[in-house]
Amino acid sequence: KLEYDKNFVIFDSSDQKTLIKECLKEVNLDEKLFPVQYIIAEISKAKNSLVEPKEYLNTYQTDFRLSKVGAVYSLYQKKLKLNNALDFDDLLVKTYELFTKNPDILDFYSRRFEYVLVDEFQDTNKIQYDLTKLLCSKYKNLFVVGDEDQSIYSWRGADFTNIFNISK
Repeated sequence: KLEYDKNFVIFDSSDQKTLIKECLKEVNLDEKLFPVQYIIAEISKAKNSLVEPKEYLNTYQTDFRLSKVGAVYSLYQKKLKLNNALDFDDLLVKTYELFTKNPDILDFYSRRFEYVLVDEFQDTNKIQYDLTKLLCSKYKNLFVVGDEDQSIYSWRGADFTNIFNISK
């Protein structure tokens, strides 16, 4: 349903670093000026905010540094696809895509989980929040636990205000 063979592979952090290094070379960027971990973190942040490469490039076209990150992001996604591979962030992104593009699949899973409990909800990011809403779309039986004062994952996109928004 998402144009991947069912025998797709998941790239771990080592595979991801190798592929990013390959992309940096292809777009002729110096790894010292654009560290691999920085690129990975920016791509992860974009994916967890549901920002695709094209949108990223459009948003940051006037920012020299981030436009270069966007070029690497775009090439990275193409190479993942060519390898029939996903990274860990893609597991969430592709699940979101699967649910939003295939109402029958969303219906199956939202019916399957009549009650949903999410602990540490203060540490959810945009895509986790959106997936939770989709999974609960049928029965609307959601219980979340969290404390905004204990949010520790803002560096990976966690947004403690999700606790306040969930009641909406």
